[in-house]
Amino acid sequence: MKTIIAIIQPTKLQAVHEALQKIEVTRMTICDAQGFGRQRGRTELYRGHEYTATLLRKIALEIVVNDDFLDRTVETIMNVARTGAEGSIGDGKIFVLPTEEAIQINDGFRGPGAV
Repeated sequence: MKTIIAIIQPTKLQAVHEALQKIEVTRMTICDAQGFGRQRGRTELYRGHEYTATLLRKIALEIVVNDDFLDRTVETIMNVARTGAEGSIGDGKIFVLPTEEAIQINDGFRGPGAV
């Protein structure tokens, strides 16, 4: 089992969600997040005053998959969350972590079947 943490643009959430459903990845946690990377924030105008927003809004998806779903899940997220054919800075990141165990709270079922 693996845990996938994908940091994506908020505008891509619906498309990524729909694409993951098509490949039968139906369980995930979606969190609002803020952060910055190479983008370094952006300058905005509010009531005539210019200010720099250093933290940008992102979406963090947390998905636990069995090993046989890992490659197709990562590929789907990469293909759908990318902006344009080449992608651009700020499209996000994907992290893959090992998952020791999964346990269903309602019945205590453990292992890959609990995912």
